[in-house]
Amino acid sequence: MPGENLSRDEARERAALLSVDGYDVSLDVRSAVGDHAGDGPRTFRSVTTIRFRCNEPGASTFADLIAPSVSAVTLNGRDLDPGEVFDGSRILLEDLAAENELVVDARCAYSRSGEGLHRFLDPEDGEVYLYTQYEPADSRRVFATFEQPDLKAPFRFEVRAPEEWVVWSNGAGERTDGVWRFAETKPISTYITCVVAGPYHYVTDSYERVFEDGTRLEIPLGALCRKGLAPHFDADDVFRVTKQGLDFFHDHFDYPYPFGKYDQAFVPEYNLGAMENPGLVTFREEYIFRGKVTQASYEARANVILHEMAHMWFGDLVTMEWWDDLWLKESFADFMGAFSLVGATRFTDGWITFANRRKAWAYRADQLPSTHPVTADIRDLQDAKLNFDGITYAKGASVLKQLVAYVGQDAFLEGARRYFKRHAYGNTRLGDLLSVLAETSGRDMGAWARSWLQTAGVNSLTPQVLLDPAGRISELAVVQEAPESHPELRPHRVAIGLYRREEGRLVRYARTETDVDGPRTVVTELAGEEAPELVLVNDEDLTYCKIRFDENSLDTLRAHLGDITDPLARALCWSALWNLTRDAMLPARDFIGLVLRFAGRESDIGVLQMLHAWAQSALVHYVAPPLRRTGERLLAEGALKELRAAAPGSEHQLAWARFFASAASSPADFELLQGLLDGTAKVDGLEVDQELRWAFLEPLAAHGFADEAVLAAELARDDTASGKRHQVRCLAARPSAAVKAQAWAQLVESDVLSNALVEATIAGFNQPSQRELLAPYAEKYFAAIARIWSERSIQSAMNIVKGLYPALQDSPATLVATDVWLAAHDSAPPALRRLVLEAWDDLARGLRGQACDARAEAG
Repeated sequence: MPGENLSRDEARERAALLSVDGYDVSLDVRSAVGDHAGDGPRTFRSVTTIRFRCNEPGASTFADLIAPSVSAVTLNGRDLDPGEVFDGSRILLEDLAAENELVVDARCAYSRSGEGLHRFLDPEDGEVYLYTQYEPADSRRVFATFEQPDLKAPFRFEVRAPEEWVVWSNGAGERTDGVWRFAETKPISTYITCVVAGPYHYVTDSYERVFEDGTRLEIPLGALCRKGLAPHFDADDVFRVTKQGLDFFHDHFDYPYPFGKYDQAFVPEYNLGAMENPGLVTFREEYIFRGKVTQASYEARANVILHEMAHMWFGDLVTMEWWDDLWLKESFADFMGAFSLVGATRFTDGWITFANRRKAWAYRADQLPSTHPVTADIRDLQDAKLNFDGITYAKGASVLKQLVAYVGQDAFLEGARRYFKRHAYGNTRLGDLLSVLAETSGRDMGAWARSWLQTAGVNSLTPQVLLDPAGRISELAVVQEAPESHPELRPHRVAIGLYRREEGRLVRYARTETDVDGPRTVVTELAGEEAPELVLVNDEDLTYCKIRFDENSLDTLRAHLGDITDPLARALCWSALWNLTRDAMLPARDFIGLVLRFAGRESDIGVLQMLHAWAQSALVHYVAPPLRRTGERLLAEGALKELRAAAPGSEHQLAWARFFASAASSPADFELLQGLLDGTAKVDGLEVDQELRWAFLEPLAAHGFADEAVLAAELARDDTASGKRHQVRCLAARPSAAVKAQAWAQLVESDVLSNALVEATIAGFNQPSQRELLAPYAEKYFAAIARIWSERSIQSAMNIVKGLYPALQDSPATLVATDVWLAAHDSAPPALRRLVLEAWDDLARGLRGQACDARAEAG
C-alpha cells in the first residue's frame, strides 16, 4: 500500500507538467464468468491509450496502474520494457515529447473489496455481476491513468463482455460486432468514470424539460439491479424522486444537466452509500428494500439520490483541484440533498433528519483528536480516504446552512450559478467559490471562511436568563464556549425560541433571530418577555453548535420533553441531550430514562429510530458497568411495552419491534422472539417478513438460542446474497470461543472474505454481551494491525482496524494498551495512527460517561 500512495506534492508537479487530451479504454471482462484457473487473482485485459501534452519536452513523469502484470507499454511509438518501467503501481515515463501517446496493455485483477472492478457471484442465480468504484483513486486498478482530480479529460470506453450481458458506462452505449462502445464523455476526472456489466434487471424512463427560452432537454433515465432483487425494486419511486430533483436543480442552478443520460445502478457489496459517476450513478443495493421499512428508509434513499444528483454540478461539472477542497463537492451535495429533499419531494421534514442524524455525525467527528477544518490538509491519498468523514460531509453542510442564513438564499444560489458558468469542466479551490459569493452577497467572505472553514472544533451555546421582580426577562444572554484545543469563537446567526406550557403542550410564544459573536452576547430583542420554561438556543437549527440549557430549561425537559409540539424543536432538544450524555454532563441512566418516558410519543419515525440507536449506545458505552444489567432489563421492558402499544401494522410498531430485538436480554424476551419466528406468538399487526426474521435471529444466536443448524435452515429459506450476509453475521455472533477464533482467523489471518462478508463478520463478532469472550483479542488486535495495514488495500485495512478495535474492553487498561501501541509506532502511516487514536478517544469518552453515571448512582 505505501507504494500506491500519491502525495499532493507529486500531484501538483504532474499537473504543472501535463495536460490530458483524452483516454481510450478497452476492457475485456469475458473472464469474469467460468472457472478460474491458477492460484493468482482472476484477471481481465485492460488496454489504455492516453493522449497528453507536456509543457517541458524531455521531462519525466509517471502514469498510475495497479495490476498483477503488464504485457506491453508503448510511448510515442517506442516499446518500453514493462519490467523496467512498471513497479506494480506506477509506470515511469521518460523523455516526453510536447505531444504524447501512451498505450498500456495490462492484466488487471477483479476486486472482492469493492475497490476497482468488483466481481460478485450471486448465490441465488449463479450469475456474475460487475461494477466499478474508484473514489478517491482506484480507477488505476482498472486502466492506466493519471490518477488525480485536476487532470480531467474526455473518455471513450469499449468493453467486451459475455454475449448475454449488458454493459453500461458514463456515456450512451451500443453493442456492435460483440463489443460495447460508449459515447465520449465530457472532460471529467478519472475517479468518476464507471463501468457496470452483467445480466442486470434494467428499467427505463425519461425526463423532459422545456426552458424559458424554448430549448428542450430530454434525459434518458435508467435504473438497474441484480435479477434477484427485481421483485422488490420500486423503480417508479426512484424515477419520481429523480425527476423531482432534476426539476429542482434546473430551477435553481440555471445550468442544464450536462452529461446526457442518467442511469442509476444498485449494486451488490458496495462500500459507500452511493457514487456520483456522471451518467451512471452507483448505489448500494440495500436501498432496494426486501421487507417492510419505515418512511425514514425511503427518505434516506431519496436524500442519497438527490445528494448524488447535486454532484453532477458540484463535483462533476466543477471539481476540486485536490482533495484538500473535497468539501467543495461533498459539503455542497450534503446540503443540497436536504435542501432539495424538503423543496421538491414528499419528505418535507428533511431538515429534522438533518438536525438529528447528519449533525450528530458531525458533532462526533468534530470532537475527535483527528478533527480538522472543513478545508483540510490532505497530504496524500491515504489522508483523502479518511477525510470522507462527518466533518467534510455533515459539518460542511451545516456550515453551508449557516452561510445561507448569513448571506441570504438568493445570494447563495446566484453565487452557485456564477460558479458553474465560470468554472464549467474545470477545477477550483476555496477562493474561487468565495469570490462569487462575495460578488453576490456584498459580504466579506474571507472572515467568514476563516472562522467556519479554516478552523476546527464545535462551539457550545448556553442561554443565561435574568428575571425582574415581575417575573419578566430583564436580560437574556448567550454564552459561547470552545474547547481549549480549538478555541475559535465564531459568528453565529441563530434563532432563539422561548417556550411555555399551554393546555398540556410546550409551545413557542416568542422568537428572535440574531447574531451571536464572542464569549457573551446580550439578546435585547427578548427583554420584557414573560419568563420562559424552556429557552432553545439555535431554534430552527440555523447554525452549527452544541446546544446547552440553563437549569430551568433542563428541568422542564426532564418533565415535559414529550409535550414539545414542534417536531424540529423536539429533535433539537433530543440531540442536545445526547451531546450532554456524550460529554459526561448528563448521566447515561438519565438519558435512557428520558427515552423510556418520552420516545413512545415521538411522531417523527426517523427521530424515533435515532433515539433507539442512542439509547443502545448509552447502555453499551456510557452506563456504569454495575448498572448495565438493570439498564438492559429496563430497555427491553420499555421496548416491549411500546411494541404492544403501537398501532398495529404501523411503522412505529416495526421500529419498536426491531429495537426490542436489539435490547432483548432475558429468557422471556428470547422466548417471545422465538415464538414470533415460529408463529406460536403474535403481536397484532406485526408482519414478520424475512428481513425481520434475521433481525430476531441475531440476538437469539448471540445468546445461544439459535445454533448453526437453525441458521443454515434460515439460509435455505432465504438463499440469497442478502440472506448470506445475515447468516454470516449471525454465525459470528454465537457465544463460543471456537466461533470467535474462526471469525478472527477469517478476518485477520486470511483475505478470502469479500468486503460485504468482512463487514458482516465484524458486526457479528462484536457483541456487547460477550465482553469476557472477546477479551483475549485485545492483545491480538494490537499485534496485527500494522501488518494488516501493510498487506491489505486501504478499504479492507480501514474496515478491520476500525471494526476490531477492542472498544468493548472498556477499561483504562485498553487505553494504556492503545497508548503503548501508538508510542511504539510513531512512524506508522498517519492514516493508521489516526484510526487508532480516534478509537482511543471514543473509548476515553465512554469511560468519562461511565464515571459520570457512577457518580450519579453514588449521589
